[in-house]
Amino acid sequence: MTMLVGVPKEIKTHEYRVGLVPGSVRELVHHGQTVVVESGAGTGIGFDDEAYRRAGATIAPTAAEVFANAALIVKVKEPQPREIALLRRGQVLFTYLHLAADRKQTESLLRSSATCIAYETVTDERGGLPLLAPMSEVAGRMAVQVGAHCLEKEQGGAGILLGGVPGVAAARVVVLGGGIAGTNAARVAMGMEAHVTVIDKQLARLYALDLQFGSQLHTLFSTVDNIEREVIAADLVIGAALVPGAATPKLVTRDMVRRMRPGSVIVDISIDQGGCCETSRPTTHADPTYIEDGVIHYCVTNMPGAVARTSTFALNNATLPYVLALAQKGWKRALAENRNLMAGLNIEAGRITHPAVAQSLGAAYIAPEQAAFPSGE
Repeated sequence: MTMLVGVPKEIKTHEYRVGLVPGSVRELVHHGQTVVVESGAGTGIGFDDEAYRRAGATIAPTAAEVFANAALIVKVKEPQPREIALLRRGQVLFTYLHLAADRKQTESLLRSSATCIAYETVTDERGGLPLLAPMSEVAGRMAVQVGAHCLEKEQGGAGILLGGVPGVAAARVVVLGGGIAGTNAARVAMGMEAHVTVIDKQLARLYALDLQFGSQLHTLFSTVDNIEREVIAADLVIGAALVPGAATPKLVTRDMVRRMRPGSVIVDISIDQGGCCETSRPTTHADPTYIEDGVIHYCVTNMPGAVARTSTFALNNATLPYVLALAQKGWKRALAENRNLMAGLNIEAGRITHPAVAQSLGAAYIAPEQAAFPSGE
């Protein structure tokens, strides 16, 4: 089976990643697929149109032409309103969506009647999220980097060096969530010699972290009391909690934020799914921070976009096998043969097909298998 795969240029604010790098395009072409790439799609990470031509792609002058002709659209971030307007019934969109915290986007995608498969809900045999993992690694490591910068006085912070110096205490870093993002954040923070505590609700995860890092890392079971005590005393709080496909629980209340030291910092990695702090609201790379109750908040919804080249290659390494499967087999057969990819189906022909998305939005839900194969075919 041959499918025209389309790669539009990302248009979210300061988003320089691209759905497919030239190497991925070459792999698709090698397997008999055709690819159309919007002109300029890869310039943000150093790939001009000629690099894509050499890989075997056709270059389209506009996004409209890509959407009009491609059967499978491969992106990075959720489609913006003018992109959703170009989607049509029968077309497959494969990208990050984060619908649980975005009713407006969900309703627009439902009206488009397109088939929408979300990177962030594709699973693996161990219950992991293989297409979210690479960006979680990037965001976790970045969180400490940007948090340390925000703590500097000229950024409005308390003027604290994350690792301290001999005779002066290191900064207290609290990481909410011990998954991939949280683990990477803790690793970098410990490398900078901060005092690091990870809070998680899974004892098995806390045990694994203790085995991995030993006495250098402090771990706590997630309770309201533990979260409140640690957050209030923290210099840097990193929100890395995740419920796959669903809105993030609000672990940090406005009262906790109000009681933090002025000039402290919150980096809410989980903002894509609504954020884990009551005071969090989405920001962009153009205007990444704001101050609420004296605390600096960094809540950029596409954090890995700041290191676009690294992020794009990491993401392509994970997504390429799935793009190949969708293109070679068609989306129905690809999902039928891979229940983990089936878990990525969020919307099909005007219906929500992921239970956590439906629950978060209080909307109706149809099982993905039923949506894909209504007659049991």
